[in-house]
Amino acid sequence: MRLLGFAIFAMVLAFGTGPLRADDTKEFFNGQNLEGWQGLERYWSVKDGAIIGSTEPNGIAFNTFLCSKKQYGDFELSFKVRLKGGKGNSGVQIRSEIFDKEKFAVKGPQCDIGDVYWGSLYGEHFGGMMKAADKETVTRVLKKDDFNDYFIKCVGKHVTIKINGAVTVDQEFPNLPPTGIIAWQLHSGGPMEVTFKDIRFKELK
Repeated sequence: MRLLGFAIFAMVLAFGTGPLRADDTKEFFNGQNLEGWQGLERYWSVKDGAIIGSTEPNGIAFNTFLCSKKQYGDFELSFKVRLKGGKGNSGVQIRSEIFDKEKFAVKGPQCDIGDVYWGSLYGEHFGGMMKAADKETVTRVLKKDDFNDYFIKCVGKHVTIKINGAVTVDQEFPNLPPTGIIAWQLHSGGPMEVTFKDIRFKELK
């Protein structure tokens, strides 16, 4: 029994805390183009396996999103994200829906990126702030002008968000929709550029 227990413990160490397995990544994002995604094409591109959103040089007057064509329920998503120059505002919508296809505007829960909102769960046209991240925690771990590791897990009504390994959200939300799209955000306002790379995705069925 001791040997069995040690073997299980070793497996947890080897797999349970390691990088997110990329079982469904190629189906989620193929790393080459935006097949399977939809948005205002002038703002989105793929370079060196990364999704890049840019409103340079003039900015944009409305929030717009790159939206998955497929809907998802339970999943794990990890990626590295950088706001160019540490400026701008972005995020990742989960279990959301498009309500204005002309602008690719989306409503639903959003895992926030930028300014004082890093690591928070915000309801975009969905009631406002759902859970604000602890500012001290975010300040301690955030690399403002560099890439940050971002992790999202959504199971049932429970959402977990981590930035550089630090938990910023980990609780249940009764109003969380059962399924919906995943979408990357470009926020209204001055010019900005956001890069999402090393994207890993796994559906939890």
